[in-house]
Amino acid sequence: MSRIKGKNTGPEKLVRSILHKHGFRFRLHVADLPGRPDIVLPRYKTVIFVHGCFWHMHGCSNSKIPATRHDWWKEKLESNAARDARHYELLKSLGWKVIVVWECEFRRVSRETFQLSEDNLIHKLKEIIQG
Repeated sequence: MSRIKGKNTGPEKLVRSILHKHGFRFRLHVADLPGRPDIVLPRYKTVIFVHGCFWHMHGCSNSKIPATRHDWWKEKLESNAARDARHYELLKSLGWKVIVVWECEFRRVSRETFQLSEDNLIHKLKEIIQG
């Protein structure tokens, strides 16, 4: 598990690239906020978490609990999901809008390249910012 990256993952870099391309300015990994969001848009008081489906128990086909040490993994992954929920609620109570982008929202194009539905992300952002 020590090789699992927590910051600057491929999907996170793609999301940042899309945001930058559409003129959004942001800060990264702000330690002062609960959950240390991956991307913070201070102007819109919005945070974006880019989550891996397995580690945050998304429920898609990428988030199956391993058969070996099943009980240990189940407890670990459920505690991750519970912690995420607490952080989202804390952020909302502080007046922040929360967006979660899941790894499975990326379509595998090649081994190195992922393609995010850019329109979907920008639509989510505009909807939250304007709503």
